[in-house]
Amino acid sequence: MTKQYIRSFVVTLVVLVAFPVVVQAANTKKPNFIIVYCDNLGYGDIEPFGSTLHRTPNLNRMAREGRKFTHFCVTAGVCTPSRSSIITGCYAQRVGMHVNDRDGWVLRPVSPYGLHPDEVTIAEVLKQQGYATAIVGKWHLGDQPEFLPTRQGFDWFFGVPYSDDMTERVWDQDGSHWPPLPLMENETVIEAPCDRNGLTKRYTERAMQWIAEHKDEPFFLYFPQAMPGSTKTPFSSPAFKGKSKNGPWGDSIEELDWSMGVMLDQLKELGIAENTFVIWTSDNGAPINPAPNDLSRGSNLPLHGRGYTTSEGAFRVPTIVWQPGTVPAGTVCEELATTMDLLPTFAKLAGGSPPSDLKIDGHDIAPLLFGQENAATPYEAFYYYHQDQLQAVRSGPWKMFLPIDAVGGHPHFSKNRKPETLLFNVVEDIASEHNVAAEHPDIVARLNRFAQQARSDLGDKGQRGSGQRAIGKVTNVSPRVLK
Repeated sequence: MTKQYIRSFVVTLVVLVAFPVVVQAANTKKPNFIIVYCDNLGYGDIEPFGSTLHRTPNLNRMAREGRKFTHFCVTAGVCTPSRSSIITGCYAQRVGMHVNDRDGWVLRPVSPYGLHPDEVTIAEVLKQQGYATAIVGKWHLGDQPEFLPTRQGFDWFFGVPYSDDMTERVWDQDGSHWPPLPLMENETVIEAPCDRNGLTKRYTERAMQWIAEHKDEPFFLYFPQAMPGSTKTPFSSPAFKGKSKNGPWGDSIEELDWSMGVMLDQLKELGIAENTFVIWTSDNGAPINPAPNDLSRGSNLPLHGRGYTTSEGAFRVPTIVWQPGTVPAGTVCEELATTMDLLPTFAKLAGGSPPSDLKIDGHDIAPLLFGQENAATPYEAFYYYHQDQLQAVRSGPWKMFLPIDAVGGHPHFSKNRKPETLLFNVVEDIASEHNVAAEHPDIVARLNRFAQQARSDLGDKGQRGSGQRAIGKVTNVSPRVLK
């Protein structure tokens, strides 16, 4: 036996003996992940993004200690399809959550539809890597037992199964109303109707309790807050009611800011801040009021348009990421990124990978999150859908609206305006005021080619795409979870 062989054998033996220790040490250092996902919070609703009405000192601190994203987008102007994307890493059109024949584009209570159990969620991906998983807040991807978070990779659920405004709408032709909004723990209703004024406070308390209980293991907390919410009159607890300069909308935002401060403080007190990645964002832009200078339903300024459309104000949301010592403090990222990117990014950071047997649309954006030099957007094209209609395409700084007869909710076309091709440089023309399509026929042609690719893959009105998958559906709808 040669000396070289002996040395190689000894080195191999040492590595094999040490390997379990190395793996164990690596596992203890897996980063924790927290997604704070507000409801209808507008781009201009918090101070780091220009608000002068709402006091958000904790978000100011988060921005000072972290990194702002000024071109971070969701995939829909309304909650259900938007939420399906952050959970699956896919356009809602790919996973069938963009529209259905019973509910339209937002799931209503006691619906037979929900996120298909065969889809792989961000919670399931992280659970495979040994993570504890929880959701505190609004789910809105199906209220039947087969679709609840506890069947989609989450160990624990505390929150509501759908929007907080559903009790205010008539839901059937016979005039019956929605069931009371239920507060659930796992698959059991613990309160109905729940006290919406106390949701932010209760969510925060329970989320912080769960974090403390899991501080010694890798964890993923999905924290979709209920506020500012879908109602015309947002809710807040007595400590914040009537305290802002912008009525109930401002009160609810300032309580959300308080909640964020509680979280950041606790992470530092527990000694896990440097190992915890936190992202604050919104499911879509604010609905806003049509009256000029009326910000009582939020602000998307300086962007154009309102929520529930394909405007920049609906799709581009205020986003801050934070992880002391890893995310560069006081920095800004102006590259395009989306909620679809969180699943593949978190999967890789956790030591795993996104699902290989299902196509996803998101990308690994760790270089953008952590400020890597010369990091650029991974998107050659990004698509703006209204339900099943492709309305706009973005590539680089260019956003092009297609010359279509809109199905409704279009930010630029109305019955009184003939559809035409619109091209905006959304980096330089942040308010989308100057149509430069005539000056850039080459860019229009290129974006039209991307639009055709989207139609082929994700579909368009009257055309099913080859890459679309089925929504989940149950045959026997049970109101059990709502009793």
